[in-house]
This record gives sequence, structure tokens and C-alpha cells, in this order.
Amino acid sequence: MKLGPNLRKFIRSIHVTVTVSWLGAVAGFLALAIVGLNSQDRQLVSAMYLSMDIITRYVIVPLSLVPLVLTGPLLSLGTPWGLFRHYWIIVKLVINVLSTLILLVHLKPIQHMADIAAAGTISSADRGAQIQLVVAAGAGLLALLAATGIAVYKPRGMTVYGWQKQYGERAGARSDVET
Repeated sequence: MKLGPNLRKFIRSIHVTVTVSWLGAVAGFLALAIVGLNSQDRQLVSAMYLSMDIITRYVIVPLSLVPLVLTGPLLSLGTPWGLFRHYWIIVKLVINVLSTLILLVHLKPIQHMADIAAAGTISSADRGAQIQLVVAAGAGLLALLAATGIAVYKPRGMTVYGWQKQYGERAGARSDVET
């Protein structure tokens, strides 16, 4: 299935917008997590964790799923890049899958912190969970920045499948010309 140029540009625009928005949302989450970890103002800390839960559920999770299940597969299957032809695409896919899985695992600690923030019972016993959210958000941000850099620079290197596919297409084109 090949996408026409206009549809390809439209899907790529959505893909870039969503992935950069995901990166920005994680950066915002990290800022809230740092404030929640370091502030002494109980109301501010409660507001941070309640906000983090809302942002995660309604912004970050949907933004993580769109490139993974919609725009990424459409672009890889509908363009010459392919899904398994280039190592950079596989690396981006692995980063996105792992980032999304780690995000989904962290929904529980985020919800826990929001619940205790709503009850006004955040204490020094929750320090470990607070640090965990800062570390996870920082690691997620670094992973998304790496994926963005890979997408921009597209390091060379075709997979074995990519070489076979490219060679097969050229050989098929040559045999059509010769007959």
C-alpha cells in the first residue's frame, strides 16, 4: 500500500505534531513532578499531583498511542521507508513501545500520588514515589528526545530485510526491462 504525496504529508504532519506534543507533555509532567518533590507548600504539592494525573490520563497516554498504533504504522507501511528496512525505524519503534509500556506501568504510582494528594495526606513516607515519578519522567523525556533526534538525522544502516527488499526490487525491475 503506497500513500499518495498529499496523504503522506498529511499523516506525517499529524505524526510529527503528536510526537512533539508527547515530548512537550512529558516535559511539563517533569516540571510538575520536580515542583511536587521540592515544594514545602502542601496545597501546591497536592495541586501538582492532581494535575499530573489528569495530564497523564488525558494528554500523555493518548499522545503516546497515536504514533504507535496509527500514524507510525501508516507511514512505515505506506512509504518507501518500510517498517523493518532501516535500523533507525526499528530503534524508534522500540523506544516508543518501551516508553509507552513504562508510562502505562507508572499510571498506578501517579494515581496513588493523586489519591493521597486529594486526601491531603502526602507525607515523607511518599518521598520514594515522588522521586520515582521525577526519574521516570526524566528518563521518558530523554528517550523521546533520542527518538526525535533519530527521526531527524535518520542514521544510515539498512537491515538484512531492507537489503533483500531493495535488491529484490532492483532485480525485478531489471528483469522487466530485459524481457
